[in-house]
Amino acid sequence: MIATSNIEVSKTTQSRLNEVNWSDLGFGKIFSDHMAVVEYRDGKWHTPSIRPYGPMMFSPAISALHYGQAIFEGLKAYKNENGEVLIFRPEKNAERLNKSAQRMCMPDLPVETFMEMLTQLVNLDNEWIPKGEGESLYIRPHMFAIDEYVGVRPSETYMFCIFTCPVGKYYTTELNVKIEKSFTRAVKGGTGHAKAAGNYGASLFPTQIAKDAGYDQLLWTDGQTHEYFEESGTMNVVFLSGNNVMSPALSDSILDGVTRNSVLQVARDWGYNVEERKVSVKEIIDLLKAGKLDGAFGVGTAATIAPIKTINHEGTDYELPRDNSADFAGKVSTYMDRLKRGLENDKHNWNYKVS
Repeated sequence: MIATSNIEVSKTTQSRLNEVNWSDLGFGKIFSDHMAVVEYRDGKWHTPSIRPYGPMMFSPAISALHYGQAIFEGLKAYKNENGEVLIFRPEKNAERLNKSAQRMCMPDLPVETFMEMLTQLVNLDNEWIPKGEGESLYIRPHMFAIDEYVGVRPSETYMFCIFTCPVGKYYTTELNVKIEKSFTRAVKGGTGHAKAAGNYGASLFPTQIAKDAGYDQLLWTDGQTHEYFEESGTMNVVFLSGNNVMSPALSDSILDGVTRNSVLQVARDWGYNVEERKVSVKEIIDLLKAGKLDGAFGVGTAATIAPIKTINHEGTDYELPRDNSADFAGKVSTYMDRLKRGLENDKHNWNYKVS
């Protein structure tokens, strides 16, 4: 554990807050004043620091650029009515970062160090947290290999960094998605359960093909048979039929999403029958044809809840019921947003208050 008092802080001399167009934040294009960094070398993590946000200088030979040892996380901070800063379930992200690190042959980062760096950084840049509807401070922790060595082996040195972005909504409309049966996001025994950068790079080409055909995202299927759903674009996926809330069971090819975990727990709290199991393409298409699929949506940190309005299967578009505030997706989206802003009873103690 690295004590908070040991974090070296160098504040910016020129804040960029007054340069921000707060009425047009978009997502992931505006960066806050500071970042937190710590280096791993000689078999241990050294003293963290907080410094002004800006470029880092590295050799073109660093391992992350050539052999893909790079992982990341995503979480959000909000302000409650009293101006206190709340971060949603950050310990889960710290734990998942280490699961990703283990799969990618990278060193664990102590959860205490993660939390201390996160706390100081968000506290320092708390004025960057927007308060508008659908807005938040997006937080991006990431770790990458920095050995200057061109040879296939695990790096011996790493950089862990956290920066933040004030953001608006990730998706502003309901999604048109296409069931993908040719390309594969992840396979059994691969890195699908890790939040590894390469997983996302591999998804770009098939996603672009779908976008060129008029779809916003893909519904990924399993790499062996393409008969079972796994994820929705860069999110987990949930289906609703009657009182049944269904989501593909976690495996080594499906990311253990913090939002997914939270939404399924809320569904249980509300009396829904939650099923974490294999969900087949045939089952969902049959429900669509029978008019019994009441909803489908992606769940993830960036979007929280992303309702799906159209599912394309083998050239046919199937329309889902229109999203409205009375259905599960609408209700859980509103509830989760209010919970993260301290407007609902936090019965599971998910909010971390930055002091």
